Amino acid sequence: MDIEELQTFVEVADAGGVSPAALRLGISKSMVSRRLARLEAELGVQLLARTTRGAALTEAGTAFRDYAARACAEIDQARETILPAGELQGRLRIAAPLTFGPTHFAAVLADMARQHPKLQIQTHYSDRFVDLIAEGYDCAIRVGHLKDSNLIARYIGPIHGRLVASPDYIAAYGAPETPEDLAAHEALMQSTESWQFMNGDKIVTVHPQGRFKADNGAALIAAAVAGLGIGYLPDDLIQQHLASGALVPVMAKYPPRPAGIYVIRPPGQHPARKIRALTEMLIECFGQAPQLAEPER
Repeated sequence: MDIEELQTFVEVADAGGVSPAALRLGISKSMVSRRLARLEAELGVQLLARTTRGAALTEAGTAFRDYAARACAEIDQARETILPAGELQGRLRIAAPLTFGPTHFAAVLADMARQHPKLQIQTHYSDRFVDLIAEGYDCAIRVGHLKDSNLIARYIGPIHGRLVASPDYIAAYGAPETPEDLAAHEALMQSTESWQFMNGDKIVTVHPQGRFKADNGAALIAAAVAGLGIGYLPDDLIQQHLASGALVPVMAKYPPRPAGIYVIRPPGQHPARKIRALTEMLIECFGQAPQLAEPER
């Protein structure tokens, strides 16, 4: 039984269709279909029912999927075991934020590909929250405060931000002095997140409101410069605007709770060597990290 056929079947099963699986694997749809046909012919059963919306697992396919996934994982682990020390191969599929990703993390990923010529690196840049397991990612690089989940997170380093607004906004509406004052202001947000601030050693959480939302940091910066509201934005992205005076800090007596950069992976006993290698390269670039992995929180 061909391992590529098993991997292709698992990808189609998880992605819900031939087209998204082909995109994940980086091969043509026709090649995916041929591999599936060979696997079904060898097993003598239909694993997938093709529909106009994609592909659904048959009863046999549902039973076979977990066995196939475990076999693929064990073969990948076996391959890593016999590789020369430091050498990596196979595919590493990463989800990274569109904000920060191309400017901060892309160079690290390119260096990793240069050091490991047998490794295939596929990175998807998006500020959308990606479901690693459902969408078939090996790991994700995330920035900010982590939510509760069963995923495993490794802290990479800190990332600092602040509240800012344009001089025109402050002239029109004033500047908040305390976290409670934010209730009277327009907040520029990604969705319905909460903001956390430090009052000495205490954390103060607020739930700001605003009419302008975007899932990308550059869009929120543009809105802040245009005077649409107050943004909680990373220092690295707003230095130029602070220097020019287009944005000014507000509520400096209550700094935001420090956020972090994390590598997130699905639960499992041990991370793959390629994920460990990526994590070590990011730590070297962005800061020191605790010795132990911690649950995503």
